[in-house]
Amino acid sequence: MTTRAPWAADPEHSRGRLHPEYREAVRGPRDAFQRDRDRIIHSISFRRLRHKTQVFMAPDGDHFRVRLTHSLEVAQIGRTVARALGLNEDLTEALCLAHDIGHPPFGHAGEEALEAALVGRGGFDHNGNTLRALMEIDSPYPRWNGLNLTWETLEGLAKHNGPIFEPGWALAEANAAFPLDLTRWPSLEAQVAAIADDIAYDNHDIDDGLRAGLLTLDQILEVPVVARGWAETRVRFPDLPASRLTGELVRSQIGAMVNDLIAETRRRVVAADIATEADVRAAGQCLAGFSDEMREAERSLKRFMYANLYHHPRQLEAARIAGGLVAGLFGAYHDDPRRMPADWHERLPADEPARSRHIADFIAGMTDRYAVTRYREVVGPIDLPEGF
Repeated sequence: MTTRAPWAADPEHSRGRLHPEYREAVRGPRDAFQRDRDRIIHSISFRRLRHKTQVFMAPDGDHFRVRLTHSLEVAQIGRTVARALGLNEDLTEALCLAHDIGHPPFGHAGEEALEAALVGRGGFDHNGNTLRALMEIDSPYPRWNGLNLTWETLEGLAKHNGPIFEPGWALAEANAAFPLDLTRWPSLEAQVAAIADDIAYDNHDIDDGLRAGLLTLDQILEVPVVARGWAETRVRFPDLPASRLTGELVRSQIGAMVNDLIAETRRRVVAADIATEADVRAAGQCLAGFSDEMREAERSLKRFMYANLYHHPRQLEAARIAGGLVAGLFGAYHDDPRRMPADWHERLPADEPARSRHIADFIAGMTDRYAVTRYREVVGPIDLPEGF
């Protein structure tokens, strides 16, 4: 059994939940963070991630990643790092599993469309929407809205990208209901979860890009960190064809990033004289991170991926179509809210901006394929490219 570090999050000293729960409500021998993880896994919001875009929109291929498989892969990396550092694995896993729940259909294309639709009404931000989904919209319990997660889980999700000084409306509302100390760094578990996300998509998107034919091995070998990893892989497997080694390349890159993250985080914890969980939040800096060399290598890989995969002409065309689809849905529901399902229409606020935000809530929860189906029902036919 791994010994937990004194600066790890302790479920016995959690700041609690927004709505008090009594001991008779506890089902099974689980602590607070284990219950959070399980509530996330059992939620409707988590299940819908299986049909939400990761890189490729509503992909036909069964082997491409979606938000659900990405979140599981992030959780695997996060748990590994948390265990090595003596952190709370359950809290880390909960944060990794839930970090993308607020994404609308079609990924960033859908987010940009909702952002545009809510101009002058507070805008849209997927990270704030994660808090909104888990604290307000996804409501399986009879006495309160939301999953009633612990303060530490909500804090870590709110600060997925670090301290927040100017929260959008959704995050501001969540913070007003349950103050999350937004301007300070979160737990080390949350910091690890955020970097596990980067490690996962940096490398797994290479795998999907190669599989889709949008990237070639020669292209990705232009990135120095990839070229080094490839050279090491070829040394280990000199007699095998390149087609058998791309998976090994991805695995070795993940391993290199994970090992660097563990070593550098340990160094920073010692340098900052961290002794308690409170010290982590009081440190005023990010304690989990890459070394300078790996940070620059990871940034160069990201630049390559944006230029060659995320902004590939085929991807941009798909994003244009997806953005138009989400905008069309918002316009149709705003013009005639009776087109929404009865339970959503019945709860529609009368005044702005709450009215438009409610419509955006409905659309943000859609899967890719449900959005396409609803568009055809309430707007009209749409021609989608093959493999969309």
